[in-house]
Amino acid sequence: MSERTALFPGTFDPFTNGHLDLTRRATRLFDRVVVAVADSQAKATLFTLEERTDMARAAVQSMRRVEVVSFADLVVACAERVGATVMIRGLRAVSDFEFEFQMALMNRRLSRSVEVAFLMPSIQYTYLNSTIVKEVARLGGVIKGLVPPVVERRLRERLSPKRSGAARPRVARG
Repeated sequence: MSERTALFPGTFDPFTNGHLDLTRRATRLFDRVVVAVADSQAKATLFTLEERTDMARAAVQSMRRVEVVSFADLVVACAERVGATVMIRGLRAVSDFEFEFQMALMNRRLSRSVEVAFLMPSIQYTYLNSTIVKEVARLGGVIKGLVPPVVERRLRERLSPKRSGAARPRVARG
């Protein structure tokens, strides 16, 4: 029997513990999992493609049978390049379904050789997404446990008030 390869694509800006959870769970279903970091022109990302790829690679480095690549073309073309016959997509809530369903149908139209498998995250990650993590980090909130340690460090470096030039809030005295 041939090796079953799954592609887990995303922008991963940044790679969260929810992404890590789905990657781990995909390794139980497939022989090889390729995390594919997208060069998304449509999204204004906080981190460059290279930075996002490096963080994802660091987050999954201890996982056997997991690789990280980046891509700037159609996701189905990336899947075909790495030999994936399945694309993993996460569904956190019903609200994710409509968008993911439309994308799955378009990808099926583009390539009949790649199926889509939807995985639900573990319950502790159902509310988690990269946008929320960035906002909490930007406002000085605790992100420990939401992202891998390497991502937490990179977020703090990128969003620190000294680096961004943001002024610290002042307390009004009357």
